[in-house]
Amino acid sequence: MSHDLVSIFVSAIMPIAIVAIVFINSMNRDNKRTKILIKAIESNNVDAAKLAELLQKPQKTPRELLNRRLLLACRFSFVGIAMCLLSFVPQWHNVVPITVPLGILLLAVGLSYLVVYFVTRRQIND
Repeated sequence: MSHDLVSIFVSAIMPIAIVAIVFINSMNRDNKRTKILIKAIESNNVDAAKLAELLQKPQKTPRELLNRRLLLACRFSFVGIAMCLLSFVPQWHNVVPITVPLGILLLAVGLSYLVVYFVTRRQIND
């Protein structure tokens, strides 16, 4: 009974709670920006266009995006390799039969991020 409740919590309630927290956080951020802009427009002391530009979310540089792709490539690749190797451990071989297909899938995603990283790096350097 307790095991069933834990699996329901992990697979259903926890992802919904995470999405709700992220969504509420982004709504709060947008509402705060809107209130600041409304006050600036009402006071007429500040240029609203410049203030709106300053309050926007900062854009990431191409180098930051490139580093993020490399980080994702390493994460997916290492987890994929670890899951494939986990299937060869005798205690886990028959317990979790999904490790090899999932490991191969994660490894493929990691390799695709590596390909994107190298192609984008070449374009940024040119």
